[in-house]
Amino acid sequence: MAKVVLLGLDCLSPELVFDRWLEELPAFRELTRRGVYGTLTSCIPPITVPAWSCMLSSKDPGQLGIYGFRNRTDHSYTGLSVATSRSVKHDRVWDILGRSGGRSIAIGVPGTFPPPHINGVIVGDFLTPSKDAEYTWPASLRQRIDEIAPNYRFDVTDFRTHNKQSILDQIFEMTADRFRVARELMRTEPWDFFMLHEIGPDRIHHGFWSSMDSAHPRYVQGGPYEGCILEYYRALDKEVGRLIDELPAGTAIIVASDHGAKMMKGGVCVNEWLMQRGYLALKAPLAGPTPLAKAGVDWSRTLAWGEGGYYARVFFNVEGREPEGALPAERYESFARELADELRGLPDHLGHPMDTRVYRPNELYRQVEGIPPDLTVLFDDLSWRSVGTLGGGSIYTFENDTGPDDANHAMDGLIMLNTSEGSAASSRISGATLYDVAPTILQLLELDVPEDMLGRSLVGGTPAG
Repeated sequence: MAKVVLLGLDCLSPELVFDRWLEELPAFRELTRRGVYGTLTSCIPPITVPAWSCMLSSKDPGQLGIYGFRNRTDHSYTGLSVATSRSVKHDRVWDILGRSGGRSIAIGVPGTFPPPHINGVIVGDFLTPSKDAEYTWPASLRQRIDEIAPNYRFDVTDFRTHNKQSILDQIFEMTADRFRVARELMRTEPWDFFMLHEIGPDRIHHGFWSSMDSAHPRYVQGGPYEGCILEYYRALDKEVGRLIDELPAGTAIIVASDHGAKMMKGGVCVNEWLMQRGYLALKAPLAGPTPLAKAGVDWSRTLAWGEGGYYARVFFNVEGREPEGALPAERYESFARELADELRGLPDHLGHPMDTRVYRPNELYRQVEGIPPDLTVLFDDLSWRSVGTLGGGSIYTFENDTGPDDANHAMDGLIMLNTSEGSAASSRISGATLYDVAPTILQLLELDVPEDMLGRSLVGGTPAG
């Protein structure tokens, strides 16, 4: 059986790697010269959870029933739970491979805490609460992780902070330790499929994009952190190159990101907007910005509410569905169309049109499991985020309610693919989606691709049609 490596570099930007810094990134440059590469369109919503599970299962968020980090567990107003490994009900690559006797190593892959029991080994993901948790499969692997990297981090602590040096130090240390663990397990554990996920690129983009991007409202030329994202990309490239140098001959290599990154202009206070439009009612006026859960919503007079995040999830308060539903069920369809049109027509803070995309679940997903948002909203093509607090008086804000954040997600991540046979010449492809990654891996592993997968193999450089 062939061997396949997938290096999942969360939020790695195709614009920065391919178009801006490629000549300064020798490992990435070599990958582009030896194989196919290009953008990799994400799922909607384009966020870490659910994107990596979509990538590894070739199923969309609706099929998975995972619409974000937190998902509604029921039709109450407070029933939200964090998506974990137990939320993923569909096969991922390692499940299919395991049934054929193949072994996998997965390090830090989102959707692996608590660690699923696979034919191979697992090191839990960035949502692992601490090293006191059972975060490895098998459980005995914990001791080896402690020996390889005593200060191993699952994620950066408080990456939305004004203490920028702390974030930076943590990101570099976390990435070095992740690759150190990866190289050791790669050498000492049997495997056919090997995957590492590194969340460092995501964290450095959110923390430092304004230091790099001269178009960002907070950019200051010559600032102390102006070069730190490039410095990190160089360090990451070095780690990738070192790991590739240690791979067995003939190993197929995939480098992929789940989404890209872009400048965040500001936030749209979605609940403030709903309140000003008369769709959300409070029992009493607020003295200042207040989280929705503490705002005293009068549900008997509320038709819709929203959740903050890199995109907005808008839920309807439907009669007979929610406990105090105020929207008559027969008005659901017309209300959905009207509200979607109003959101698309919302201008920015200067009165300029925004390119806002609004979707209903059946427009996005092959099937709908769990409880999806009634509307999914990408403000100005993700140049603005959604802010859930209300009571500030303005629809627009430039202060994030969860802490300072410079970047939002972009729909396009990237992929670089080198097969074991290599390629006579590099080829930049277009049209690939993250749903194509699992079929590509299975074909490289010489396994049948299930017919119900959404994507198609990229082997040969042809994206899904």
